[in-house]
Formats: sequence, structure tokens, C-alpha cells
Amino acid sequence: MSDNTDVDAERVIRPQSGFIAIDYAEIWRYRELFGFLAWRDILVRYKQTYLGVAWVVLQPVVTMVVFTILFGRFAKFPTNGAPYEIITFAALLPWQFFANTLSESSNSLVASARIISRVYFPRLIIPASVVCSGVVEAVISLAILFALMPCYGVAFRPTLLLLPVFFLLTFFVTFAAGAWFSALNVKYRDVRYIVPFITRLGMFITPVMFLWRTWVPEKWRLWFCLNPLVGIIDGFRWCVLGPGFEPYWPGFWLGLAVTTVLLVTGMIYFRNTEKTFADVI
Repeated sequence: MSDNTDVDAERVIRPQSGFIAIDYAEIWRYRELFGFLAWRDILVRYKQTYLGVAWVVLQPVVTMVVFTILFGRFAKFPTNGAPYEIITFAALLPWQFFANTLSESSNSLVASARIISRVYFPRLIIPASVVCSGVVEAVISLAILFALMPCYGVAFRPTLLLLPVFFLLTFFVTFAAGAWFSALNVKYRDVRYIVPFITRLGMFITPVMFLWRTWVPEKWRLWFCLNPLVGIIDGFRWCVLGPGFEPYWPGFWLGLAVTTVLLVTGMIYFRNTEKTFADVI
């Protein structure tokens, strides 16, 4: 008679092989955790703040007013006949989504050190949930933009239907940069100082407060468009303001290529380093 012995089964979790190796089925299984983390990020962002969600409205509006006074009234930046307020606000929408969300997603893994070191789940969920939580602010800012357009005599036009396309590109750029910096920040804590510097400097090298083709010579335009947000901001302005604000299409496609490279390499680096997060963090 054979002796049957019960042996506790062990499940060994190993990193996947492959080029990018994102297990979408696994991420889908953890969708409830993903939703919980995204909702948590929304609540924590304004917890114990006196004005709460009003900051979502104040931040772009006050920035628009300051830029309008300094660059629209005093410096008299060219506007191609459009209201400077709408030119600026249309650019602030993707820029503030990128800058604010990148700052939080880059530190998201370190901030979640306790849960990472104690339980297994796809680590990519953490920076992705932060980026998704920023969509709420973007939607509110978009509603403000739609409210401002009639006030400044800007008509609603069919090109507005393309806004989701350019916002999706903004999402991918932010997610790619967030994946890179969040993974780097686990090992190199200098990242928490680098990212604020990048976002502060980026405000001046990204055409938020000016129409860049009036300032950048033809021979340097493609180089300038290596910043993928240049084509995205052009796209937002084109959707809102119509003819006369078309994107510089060669630069747009170059920016799209840069976004693709950032996204692919970011996923590869994140995949190759996430197995060490629990040990290093």
C-alpha cells in the first residue's frame, strides 16, 4: 500500500521573459487594486486642504492670468489673432497634466514601499494608477476651457473631436516618463530632486506661453520637436482654435516616434528592475 503524503504546494513567482513582457491578463486580475490605488491617490491629493478640489480650478486659471499679464499685455507675444488667454490655457491643460502627474508618479514606488515589500502584485499598477488619477483634474480643466471659449469669442469647431487623441498622447508621454523615473527612483534617490528641476525648466522650453514657430528658426524646428509635448500642445491649440494653428506635422511625427521609444524602453527597464524593488526599496 502506498503512503500518500500531503505536501504543501509552493508557487514560485519568476520574472517573465520576452521583449516587454507586460502580462495584461495579470494586470486585469488586479484591476480592483488598480482602481483602489487610483481612487486613493485622488483622495490623498486634497486631504486636509482648505480649498480641496478648488485647487484644480485655481492653478490653471491663476497661471493663465499671470501669463496673460506678463506675456500677453506687457511683452505682447504674437497670437495670430487669437485670444492670448485661450492660447495659454489650451497649452496649460496638457502641460499641467504632465508636470503634476510626473512629479507624483516618479515617487509613487518609494511612497508605496510597505506594500511592495510585503505582498506581490504587478508593480506597474502603482505609477499607472497615479497617472490615471490625474485624468480627473484634466477633465475639470477641460470643462474650464470650454467655459472660457465663449467668453473670449472662440467658437466650438469640429476639430475639438480630436482632443481625446492628443490627450491620449499626453497620457502615454506621462506614463512612459513616470515608468522610467519611478523605477530609477527606487535605486537612485537623486531622482526626487531631478524631476522637479525638469518640470520647472520644461515650462520654458515647452511652448506653453508662446507660439514657438515665431521664435524658433526653420533649421532648428525638428530639434525643438524632440520634446514630444511640443507637437501635443500644437495639437491642443489646433483643436481649440482651428485654422492657423495647425501642428508642425514633421515635428509632430518626430515627437510621436520619441514617445514610442520612451514607452517601449520604459517598459523594458521597468520589467527588468521590478524583481529587485522589494529588496532595494
